Amino acid sequence: QVLLVESGGGLVQAGGSLRLSCTASGRTFSIYSMGWFRRAPGKEREFVAGINWNGGRTTYANSVQGRFIISRDNAKNTVYLEMNNLKPEDTAVYYCAADLRRHGVVVLSNVEDYDTWGQGTQVTVSS
Repeated sequence: QVLLVESGGGLVQAGGSLRLSCTASGRTFSIYSMGWFRRAPGKEREFVAGINWNGGRTTYANSVQGRFIISRDNAKNTVYLEMNNLKPEDTAVYYCAADLRRHGVVVLSNVEDYDTWGQGTQVTVSS
């Protein structure tokens, strides 16, 4: 069983930055696609960013393009989300996800593409 644990959330002022981390345990995750999603109050879970198995391909939601950067360190079983120029509308619970069913050649951006999820970490951006 793989366990994903997010960290790095918190309260930040608009324009500030945060770095989220997601560490996997229980299995080497270096061959799998990983993603970050978020759920704001009263809204559906939405895709934020995704990365393929070796970090060679990434995809971002339009709302975060140019502000967020996803990366991974397979030696540490960890994927990161660097969030810059944060806006109040970025306030949400952020979730890390992994697709453990297939080799992660492509980047995945749909909720149903992922089968393993972390518990989430709260990010709050004040205006």
